[in-house]
Amino acid sequence: MIRVFLVEDESTIRETLKSSVPWEACGYTFAGEASDGEMALPLIRTARPDVLITDIRMPFMDGLSLSKLVLKEFPDIRIIIISGYDDFEYARQAVEIGAEQYLLKPITKAALVKVLDETREKIEQEQAESGDQDAYRQDSQEYEQFARRRFIEKVVAGRLSVQQIYEEAAKLELDMSASGYAIAFFSALEEKYTDADARISENILGFFMKRREYVLIRWNINTYMVLIKGDADHMDSYIQECIAAVESGYAGADRHGAWYVAVAGPVERLSSLPGCFEEVSRLWAYRYIQQETHILTERTVGSGSVSSASGIDDVDAAKFNPNILIKVMSTAAPEEIPNFVSEFLIDIKSALNSHMFCQYLMLSARFTATEYVGNLGVTKEKFLEGLDCLDMIEKPVTEKELKYYLTEILIHAVKLRMKSTANQYRDVMGQAIAYIDRHYTDEDLSLNQVAKEVNISPNYFSAVFSQEMKCTFVEYVTSRRMDKAKMLLRTTDRKSGDIALEVGYKDPHYFSFLFKKTQDCTPRDYRTGGKRE
Repeated sequence: MIRVFLVEDESTIRETLKSSVPWEACGYTFAGEASDGEMALPLIRTARPDVLITDIRMPFMDGLSLSKLVLKEFPDIRIIIISGYDDFEYARQAVEIGAEQYLLKPITKAALVKVLDETREKIEQEQAESGDQDAYRQDSQEYEQFARRRFIEKVVAGRLSVQQIYEEAAKLELDMSASGYAIAFFSALEEKYTDADARISENILGFFMKRREYVLIRWNINTYMVLIKGDADHMDSYIQECIAAVESGYAGADRHGAWYVAVAGPVERLSSLPGCFEEVSRLWAYRYIQQETHILTERTVGSGSVSSASGIDDVDAAKFNPNILIKVMSTAAPEEIPNFVSEFLIDIKSALNSHMFCQYLMLSARFTATEYVGNLGVTKEKFLEGLDCLDMIEKPVTEKELKYYLTEILIHAVKLRMKSTANQYRDVMGQAIAYIDRHYTDEDLSLNQVAKEVNISPNYFSAVFSQEMKCTFVEYVTSRRMDKAKMLLRTTDRKSGDIALEVGYKDPHYFSFLFKKTQDCTPRDYRTGGKRE
């Protein structure tokens, strides 16, 4: 119910208004009363009404002064001014401060009820629109937004000036104003669907999507990125909360070796974000190199300085276990390989003076990659024919040449894996699309439901779906529903609310809001020819 507060210095008028209006029948709760503005103000602060009805002329504090103070503290409150003076100047001042209505005494019950009904309808409409906006924002944020990702990619690549960042952010309804920034990466869950993984995903992603300090983006199939922004004095707290959200999300789950979170920053300027991104990318490479370290920060990983190892005998052989390269080829994106190779070699810089050691590394990478792609169905000959670095074998190489060799070998293997995976999931995506097309009018259709149907984790399915369909799951379902709604609007005389239910929306207000948002006109305008295909 909408709460109303009454301020009137004449007790007879106040009692008449209070007793004559059927408040509950009009959709209101009578929240309190006062005889003047001075008495009313503290009571209003306690009652927090939605509507204030106040006389304009009162002792101690008049209605205009009261209204100004109330609107300053509670800008959403509706003001109805009542006055015994038919004076244009009073009316002008009432409109100027933002009064909803201006009523002249004597006030009839019918006149007041009419004004109350009009005010209630406006409040309810705005509340519905606000709820629709929140629902749409939640839908559009679910899992991934291509526009935001493309924007953030340009920001961290340093391709936008500060002014351009603010301009593009405004178009995306993204607030980039802050005195501190940081960037985090964390692991997406594995490929196959389980109920436990779905719950973990919902908990972790839900945390970031509900907090304005975090902008969540699906960076690639295996990784999420979080842009952390806020007051510089609180950045350490935001960073720790980010880490804790990921860590606690996995607490008690049987996934000890499957998750990582890396954080770089904080920095104070938007122009510093490219450097912050380079640092978090470097730290992120350590999920392969220090696999037992799940929280990757400057403190836990180190600055990347060269170790004191003086030669081959001081090198930790465990760091060159072929399983490290296999994990990289199995999960890394191509753009991650250069960072991995640099950090992979950083602890054995002095040993790279040994021709024998460099040859060992190159041969080990070649044989490991050949065996890996062989398990994907790629022959050794097919794999090797695509490489132009093989003539480096048996020749002295510089550190730069060694990095090039390892990078080429691993990127080639990763690209073959991605091609194999795309072929593998083509049939699965076909099944998913067919399922969506059969069930898109079900109001409870969800990404989790479809992912479970095709036995893929929600995170993985979201990334693959977006990659293959060039739109998000929500965008695809919305498009299918809008197409059917448009057909029904043009070919039937059914009410908009009935059509909303048929295409999968139980709330007709949200359907109308979403239709206008996506089709640039209302359902009624579309039906009458307001927009043609």
